[in-house]
Amino acid sequence: MKLFSSLVRHEIRILFASPATYIAAVLFLLSMGFVYYGIVEASSLREQTVHSMEAFFRWFFVPVFFMVPLLTMRSIAEERRLGTLETLMTTPATATEIVLAKFIASYVLYCALWGITLGFPLLTEFVVRQAGLRGQLYDSGSLLGGYLFLVLSGLLFIAIGIFSSCLTRSQLVAGMLSFSILFILILGPFLLDSQGLLPAIPWLDRSLDYVRVFDHLAVFGRGIIDTRPILYYLSNAFLVLVISILTVESKV
Repeated sequence: MKLFSSLVRHEIRILFASPATYIAAVLFLLSMGFVYYGIVEASSLREQTVHSMEAFFRWFFVPVFFMVPLLTMRSIAEERRLGTLETLMTTPATATEIVLAKFIASYVLYCALWGITLGFPLLTEFVVRQAGLRGQLYDSGSLLGGYLFLVLSGLLFIAIGIFSSCLTRSQLVAGMLSFSILFILILGPFLLDSQGLLPAIPWLDRSLDYVRVFDHLAVFGRGIIDTRPILYYLSNAFLVLVISILTVESKV
């Protein structure tokens, strides 16, 4: 356990020393800051049917597409390119500990960046100081549900990023592969729905009910804690990490 905790701290230090981390953080905060500003501005012009933060969460995929690849693309790929992965495997550290350490470090930073966005409605409420503004900015149930969705889905998203990095020595290829998988996972069912292709294939439509990320967000956004998405993200994150560990072991 002491070795594993040392690996996690080492990976966190590496992330904070990486330019890609700061690029991801700046892009994330700028993009989501502009999204939140636009939502609040629209709310001030006309009455909205949803709270500002509920509408804000619907844009979660925008930073995920670039933040996850930037946080994870160098995790294993860079180690393999430099030849340090083989050296690391000669130490008492196992492939499981190496992969999990990199996963936890990236996941902690991912959650921390989303946690900063909690300051958006709080800062708006403090600056505007308008009576009853809190009820317009956020509802406690939707706020808790939205962040719970981000924490749960982040497990799978970061695991996919780590897995992509296990498959190649190139950071660029790892980033592109991670982006492609996330795009298909998040927007694939939505695009099929928008084209009206799924009603023609009923069994596929029913199967995709379990993987529609936006449906999961809608449920959690209403403050409803559904165990099915929880099981979906936990089990699939575990499966992807197991495959990542086996991939690292096979390539060393």
